[in-house]
Amino acid sequence: MSDSTPPHARAQPLSASTLPPAHMPLVLIIEDEEPIRRFLRATLEANHYRVKEAATAREGTLLSVTTYPDVILLDLGLPDGDGLNVTRSIRKESRTPIVVLSARGQESDKISALDAGADDYLTKPFGVGELLARLRVALRHANAATGRDSSGSAEVPLYECTADARTLRVDLSARLVFVTDQTSASQNAARRQVRLTPMEFKLLAYLVKHAGKVLTHQMILKEVWGPQHIADVQYLRVYAGELRKKLEIDPAQPRFLVTEPGVGYRLTEGDANTDANSRVPRP
Repeated sequence: MSDSTPPHARAQPLSASTLPPAHMPLVLIIEDEEPIRRFLRATLEANHYRVKEAATAREGTLLSVTTYPDVILLDLGLPDGDGLNVTRSIRKESRTPIVVLSARGQESDKISALDAGADDYLTKPFGVGELLARLRVALRHANAATGRDSSGSAEVPLYECTADARTLRVDLSARLVFVTDQTSASQNAARRQVRLTPMEFKLLAYLVKHAGKVLTHQMILKEVWGPQHIADVQYLRVYAGELRKKLEIDPAQPRFLVTEPGVGYRLTEGDANTDANSRVPRP
């Protein structure tokens, strides 16, 4: 962006063999000007970020909830909508840091963007060094809020699993649960947020933290309800049944929340379509 950027600091695109691995932070760029998107992509990939791009408000809003970026770079002047409305829409679904990139340099513009939910504001033109520094700050704040360590590894994990054309995604840090039906004819109907009661979410959160592991009835009851409830197995079964009604395609043949007969429960890890044990009927 800035012509003052020294030649040695200008980013060069990575070759296919050196693209950042999947665990590197993902940045969503919502910007209608293609030259700026190219510049940002080259800069970010050269500094070991992954990148997704959107040229419109509609596309950017959709990608913000389907690609799960770590940071969003957002231009305010989009062809099909104002970036402030995009910010408000994203904030209804996500805590992902939003760094506004805009030629609007008035103090009132910055205040409006921050009040709408943006985390930072960078006025065009800007230098590479400042952009990268703002990204690092946004990631540090996000990591601190979600319990990630300095390497970006989440102590409070995100969970995602697909079974029978349905994907279950749980974001513990944002307390959000979504199911996506891949066979739905309507894009809006394909992905929906699941509303859980506080106790249902507490139970699901414990299962997510131990996804793939068999948890005994007593372990779950002790951690979720307290030691005084370790004998209340029927109580646990009622809540497991309610979770299945909200998460599973067929609650009688659960693919996500699996019964381990006579022992307890297991939340399937990875792709449940390859897990033969996930067809054990519920009690």
